[in-house]
Amino acid sequence: MGGGTVRGDAVDDLGADVPLRRPASRVVVWVTRIETVADALDSISRLLREALDRGDPEWLALARELWSAPVIDLGVSVAVPVWRDPWFVVGPRTFSHDVLTRCGLRNVFAGAEDRYPKVPVEDVTGPEVDLVLLPDEPYSFSADDGPEALHVRTALIPGRALTWYGPTLLTARDDILGPVLAALKSPPPE
Repeated sequence: MGGGTVRGDAVDDLGADVPLRRPASRVVVWVTRIETVADALDSISRLLREALDRGDPEWLALARELWSAPVIDLGVSVAVPVWRDPWFVVGPRTFSHDVLTRCGLRNVFAGAEDRYPKVPVEDVTGPEVDLVLLPDEPYSFSADDGPEALHVRTALIPGRALTWYGPTLLTARDDILGPVLAALKSPPPE
């Protein structure tokens, strides 16, 4: 963004405070509330149009088309930790939850009260969980850090595909479903 524009997200801890923290100048504060893929695409379009006086780039139109397709439920229940020790997972009313749903996956924490509930590791690997998705951000899960604590199938996925909105949405579905489908073909851990 330009030097005179500050962007904050209303659902982040500091998002609501952004207008209070800006200097007493003519700094434009752009506060968003992104809970769905549609919210993200609409916000980007609005930002480009209203703040930058530009039209939608080609990638944005392609992303709208990709993510507006009907969802095919794959019947796969997933848990998605975003942190460990303590364990926090993707819950409802989040961009990440909507991405999972639009990929045809069932978030076992969709009914949680919190957006990112703190849960015991036993809940992450509960009997209703078919697969645990381990993103490499914000916590950097890896082949050596994450799967060893879980005794269910896991799939390492790029965190950007799950949490970033922008041109990454063009490949996010494939970036998530590729590892998911590969993990489902592998034998369960013993």
